[in-house]
Order: sequence, then structure tokens, then C-alpha cells
Amino acid sequence: MSVRSFVIVGTTHQGRVFRPSDWAERLAGVMSSFRPPGGGAQAHLTYSPFVTPGTHEGQKCVRVDARLQALAPMAYKFLRGFAADNDLVVVEQD
Repeated sequence: MSVRSFVIVGTTHQGRVFRPSDWAERLAGVMSSFRPPGGGAQAHLTYSPFVTPGTHEGQKCVRVDARLQALAPMAYKFLRGFAADNDLVVVEQD
């Protein structure tokens, strides 16, 4: 599989909304330390630029930038696995 940016959508393949309702913020918060160098003293208080919560077609989501794979391959793999383990819809990006 090629390394690509992707969006984890908070909906299962069966159409159920993923819970808890703040899952995207929690997941992005866990990934906040994966960032490019030089973020400054307060960088730990923000989301990583590579893993951000948001919405996709009205559903909560987490956007994952492909550059995360070069910085932290295991983190990228973890996010792919999280989506698969929870049967979440993944939208591949270019």
C-alpha cells in the first residue's frame, strides 16, 4: 500500500456513528506529540499538524497527513489500524 493522506470518518461501514462523541479530539490529542521539530515551548498544547480533528460531510473525522509516516511510521500504522479495528470508513486523499 502506498503512503497517502487519509481521513478517518466517525461512521462504521454499517452506517453507525462511532462513539464516544469526542473520539476525534481524543485521538488527535493522543497524536499531538508527533510534529515537526521546532514547534516551540507551547507546542504540546496543540494538535499535531499531521493529525487533526474536523468534520467530513457532516461527520466527525480525523485527518491524517501522509508526512506522518516519514516522521513516525508506527503512529501512521496505528491510525490505519485504529480505523480498521473499529470498522470506520476511511477516505483516501491525494
